[in-house]
Amino acid sequence: MARVIVVLDASVLIAYLDNGVHFASAVQLLRDAADVGDSLAMSSVTLAEVLVGPVRHGTEKLGLDAIAGLGIVEAGSPPDAALALARLRARTELKLPDCCVLLAAQTSHAAVASFDGRLLAAAAAINVPIRTA
Repeated sequence: MARVIVVLDASVLIAYLDNGVHFASAVQLLRDAADVGDSLAMSSVTLAEVLVGPVRHGTEKLGLDAIAGLGIVEAGSPPDAALALARLRARTELKLPDCCVLLAAQTSHAAVASFDGRLLAAAAAINVPIRTA
């Protein structure tokens, strides 16, 4: 498999950090990406979503360390992000945070990893590759 960028949805990292219902799948996704040398990225909004729990519990340093330890980088936004997000929201009817994932993937020419079926279906519908465990 060729090296690619994988944009993570919050569901993947939250499952990993919280040992949630999708923990095993999250570990497999992250392990598979590491095994082939894929780069991991998240939108700023998605990173903020993931960090809400650790901030609430006073463990934000642990959350930040886990993100850094996985090599996850913050995906940049294009100059026309507001309009691009509005177009994605109108086209997909997804919530804005999910549109941020799609935009990060489009901008980075990346695949999307998520446990959200609606997000994965929308990604496939607009020709954004998807990654599952």
